[in-house]
Amino acid sequence: MDAGLAIDVHGLVKRFGSKTAVDGVDIQMPRGEVWGFLGPNGSGKTTTIRMICGLLRVTEGEGQCLGYDIQREAARIKSETGYMTQKFSFWSDMTIRENIEFVSRLYGLPHMRRTVDETLEKLGLAHRQHQLAGALSGGWKQRLALAAVTMHKPQLLLLDEPTAGVDPQARRDFWDEIHELSLTGMTVLVSTHYMDEAERCDRIVYLAHGHKIVEGTVPEVIEKSHLATFRGEGAGVRQLAHALKGQPGLDSVAYFGSALHVSGRDAARIRSVLDQNSSGDVTWKEVRPSLEDAFISLMSEAGEDAREYT
Repeated sequence: MDAGLAIDVHGLVKRFGSKTAVDGVDIQMPRGEVWGFLGPNGSGKTTTIRMICGLLRVTEGEGQCLGYDIQREAARIKSETGYMTQKFSFWSDMTIRENIEFVSRLYGLPHMRRTVDETLEKLGLAHRQHQLAGALSGGWKQRLALAAVTMHKPQLLLLDEPTAGVDPQARRDFWDEIHELSLTGMTVLVSTHYMDEAERCDRIVYLAHGHKIVEGTVPEVIEKSHLATFRGEGAGVRQLAHALKGQPGLDSVAYFGSALHVSGRDAARIRSVLDQNSSGDVTWKEVRPSLEDAFISLMSEAGEDAREYT
């Protein structure tokens, strides 16, 4: 394995009975970077993350994480990894401090009192440390969870949709913490449905139906979509959406605030359809496709999930 890679896995496959949840995924992720995992529900994001960190045994495939074999050295990987799940998984009837102290004992950390104090201070939890975890808002629960999974200073941090249900300011604060951690050399892999979060990542990986569809920086992924996108504005533009959806050559028609984005592979064909269906009150302008435009197109291109669920 390249010493510069935190994750180097090839051909990962995971089957549950007759269902193939992940099918032939390759990932080579450098140390110290922040990568985003995107894709619709059921695409295999969580299953892939759990195989990488040793929580799930792979059906097929091979590779290393943090220099350890994912098949034979899963325990070593888990000891060097912090894993934050989407669901809050700490003890609601214990205080913030009691939760952090309990986790520190699980990790067997030395100098527990000092370590707990430093952890609470670093994540801005010290002034709330005697508050019950169950009484916290979503943003503070998230901060508690992040403190708990990073207090042992892991080399790799895996975050599974960590900001679901959290307000925008708390999401922004959370991502500031993530980038601070990456500056210390920590590698971060995060699954998310939010496009603004994906744009904060060094690279993004898009999964669909258990397959890796595309990987790259945000500009690279947009470029690989080969989309032409037109933005429509004006009175009545939103009412055009129904008429435009399903028209030949239009891969997606989506609302963007008070405007409408129409995307496809052939700019001339799109212009022709728009001219035929628009009134003089609507102005259309070709714009650079957004990441959301690219992912709507990727989802459409991937089609329905044909895997067996038996």
